[in-house]
Amino acid sequence: MKVFVGDDWAEAHHDVHLMGETGEKLAAKRLPEGLDGIAGLHALIAEHTTDPTEVIVGIETERGLWVQALIAAEYQVYAINPLSVSRYRDRHNVAGAKSDPGDAKLLADLVRTDRHNHRPVAGDTDQADGLKVLARAHQNLIWDRTRHTNRLRNDLREFFPAALFAFESLADRDTIAVLTKAPHPDQARRLSIAQIRSALRKGGRQRNLDRRASEIQQALRTPQLDAPPAVTTAFAATTKALVEVIAGLNTSIAELETELAAHFDEHPDADIYLSLPGLGVVLGARVLAEFGDDPDRYDTAKSRRNYAGTSPLTIASGKKHAVLARHVRNRRLYDAIDQWAFCAITTSPGCRQFYDHRRTTGDLHHQALRALGNRLVGYLHGCLRTRSTYNEHTAWAHRQPAPTQTAA
Repeated sequence: MKVFVGDDWAEAHHDVHLMGETGEKLAAKRLPEGLDGIAGLHALIAEHTTDPTEVIVGIETERGLWVQALIAAEYQVYAINPLSVSRYRDRHNVAGAKSDPGDAKLLADLVRTDRHNHRPVAGDTDQADGLKVLARAHQNLIWDRTRHTNRLRNDLREFFPAALFAFESLADRDTIAVLTKAPHPDQARRLSIAQIRSALRKGGRQRNLDRRASEIQQALRTPQLDAPPAVTTAFAATTKALVEVIAGLNTSIAELETELAAHFDEHPDADIYLSLPGLGVVLGARVLAEFGDDPDRYDTAKSRRNYAGTSPLTIASGKKHAVLARHVRNRRLYDAIDQWAFCAITTSPGCRQFYDHRRTTGDLHHQALRALGNRLVGYLHGCLRTRSTYNEHTAWAHRQPAPTQTAA
């Protein structure tokens, strides 16, 4: 007998609903998060079946210790997208009522009737799971740094625009070194070339010190409108704080990148990923982490492309027909593939030719990159299926003109 379990989780508890094959209620209970809760769930299930492979669980997440415990118990676990749950709720409840126990029942019914339309939680290796933790943490820190540099840029625009002429990148080591020494415009204007050179050397620069110091001094002394002294002093304090945060993020990003590279190098699929044009260690690790390494997760290249969000979405009804980009997608994976495609056009003649062709047919830059990313995901899928590395000639041979034959 199959038992269908709906698990509506919250931070401190889980509402579970057990349902039979014909939709009858077997049990319902609120369980605490943690060891006691998972033991309670196992006990509830054991009252109705002793075969764990007959238990199908629906839950709105694929991560966490609770999900890992469900998988370890050999239950079939389906991670249901919350948007799908919302749509399913609307099908059966037009009044708009919602509750945690109600959602648990809904999840149980969903995996009972519609699980063929959803994917079970991937059976990724521990290596891939660890790589995902590192890759996502690394990307989160980069996003955090971007937010802080944007705040710094806004502040400098308000009270010290000359600094924006001096430094192209506000996260660069030269920027950090000089603004740490002189966050106030008056301090910065008084810096000598020797002082700037010393700061640059302390920040890690080793070449072109005199030339760069002279460029920075000239830019910092550019005439500008000044804010009132009290406002300038306040902005200088916030600048110093932001620079310290960015410097700390730079250090953490570099340390995580080293750890990420080490973990990626140990993965058996690393050589395949690195063989593809445009994929280095960091991008390759991010793509592998988001796709996972379960060999049975993607049956076809199309399913892998759909998950990546690179394949076009067709909307056809009556006389209307539209081909659009997918907006419901794995944001991290799509971002990595977009960067991958951009890097590939500078390293692969075939990718460059494909991109240029798409542009000549009317695609905008990002549309052409998305089409190239879609093609590269297909190549990746083929390489992983055949356990072979990428071959430029084989990949693009179908786009090469046939050799002309001369008459004898």
